[in-house]
Amino acid sequence: MSETFRKIQGYLLDLGISIMEESEEEGYFVIEAEGDGISRMMIACEDPIVVIEQFIFELKDKNPEIMCELLKKNRDIIHGAFALDETGTKVIFRDTLQTENLDLNELEASIHSLTLLLGEYSDSIIEFAKS
Repeated sequence: MSETFRKIQGYLLDLGISIMEESEEEGYFVIEAEGDGISRMMIACEDPIVVIEQFIFELKDKNPEIMCELLKKNRDIIHGAFALDETGTKVIFRDTLQTENLDLNELEASIHSLTLLLGEYSDSIIEFAKS
């Protein structure tokens, strides 16, 4: 696992992304790119995959219309998708990548997919968070 960990660490540094927290032993990074809307994004190295998760908002109530809109939006997301956490109360952005052929461009595309999503869909996300 440490080879994958070091590879991802190097990619994050090459991309100029701030690593707020990391643990090689537990295989994760917590990153920030405030200008891109990335705050405390978790990147977990779980060979043979890398899991990327970003908390988006908390559901105040499980409104079927909001759930439907999020599922529809998943169709437009280039990499990753909206998902619910294990409690079913937090909406997260999640993407998984294979470690075998992972390269800088693929990791960057996954992170920037969220940036694009937040840029074009932020008004809706804010409204959903208020509901």
